[in-house]
Amino acid sequence: MIEGQLVLADGSTFEGDLIGAHVPIATGEVVFNTCLSGYQEVITDPSYAGQIITFTYPHIGNYGINATDFESVGTFCRGVIVRDLARRHSNYRAQADLGSMLYQQGVPGIAGIDTRRLTRLIRDTGAIPGAFGSAPHEQLLAAAQAEPGTDGIDLVRTVTTPVGYSVPAADPESRRRIVAVDFGMKRNIALSLANYGHVDVVSAATTAADIMAMAPDGVFLSNGPGDPAMSPYAVESIQGLLGNVPIFGICLGHQLLGRAIGADTVKLPFGHHGANHPVKNLDTDKIEITSQNHNFAVDADSLPGNAEMTHVNLNDGVCEGLKVASEQAFSVQHHPEANPGPHDSNYLFGQFADMMDHASADGKAAR
Repeated sequence: MIEGQLVLADGSTFEGDLIGAHVPIATGEVVFNTCLSGYQEVITDPSYAGQIITFTYPHIGNYGINATDFESVGTFCRGVIVRDLARRHSNYRAQADLGSMLYQQGVPGIAGIDTRRLTRLIRDTGAIPGAFGSAPHEQLLAAAQAEPGTDGIDLVRTVTTPVGYSVPAADPESRRRIVAVDFGMKRNIALSLANYGHVDVVSAATTAADIMAMAPDGVFLSNGPGDPAMSPYAVESIQGLLGNVPIFGICLGHQLLGRAIGADTVKLPFGHHGANHPVKNLDTDKIEITSQNHNFAVDADSLPGNAEMTHVNLNDGVCEGLKVASEQAFSVQHHPEANPGPHDSNYLFGQFADMMDHASADGKAAR
């Protein structure tokens, strides 16, 4: 292996061995993820665009990778940091090893890092720009300090689908038609929606008029990376859809819906990245264990009078869901479709289907 260094913008330095695609310098905003499994799904999640992923679990790659578990057409993260990359993988579903996947996908990585120390640093100071590679320390430090991070950048345009496509309904008899706006949509979201109807996926810049021209029964707003304030075109489109069609949003889609109704969004110190966040459903008082991946959140105190918070993160009180009953719109910050899990919040897709059915019935009655 080639020796390398990870250098953060504050000068903190970590030594390790380079893995994956070999580049002299890789830069990005360094965040940590607390998942115990699902590393392939995490690495291929478009929501990590612009970021370097630190895995807090010490042993990564032990069960290999396979073609089925890709969450997108490729990878969008800037790099991967691990404590120990498995030398051998063992699983009946494995088709290759993680190191080979990183190399083939062009994702640089660094192993042998003290990820406990790094995680504590990020937790205490917040997500921080960093750089790693084989370049000299002074060059890595300069690159880290020049890295802008994810604030004030429209990352959605780098991950959205360039052309629309369709996912047929799992039930051929289903008559529901769903338009999904791709802000960086994970594969398993499309498959989850297809359990309830035919899905037409459109790019993030699609206008409300073009979406409504497709005569959808409902519109889904997907997850995605970066700062929601940098996608005003998406907010404008959502404002044109509100009140005209049922809307369901997840993650970035939740934040964009919040901005569309007049709420503010804020950047969290180090975000939520993991598969074990407790969320309370305020309608049922039930606790759901959820998968999360976001750096920004809706400011609950800024919600307008016609909206209400429906879910709250029990770790830090962050708004995890909202609804605008008068406009037939709701959203959550967490991922009910999480692959490999948990699936405590999967019922939300059924809730969306019920909303579409009621809206369709009301429309027929009006006619």
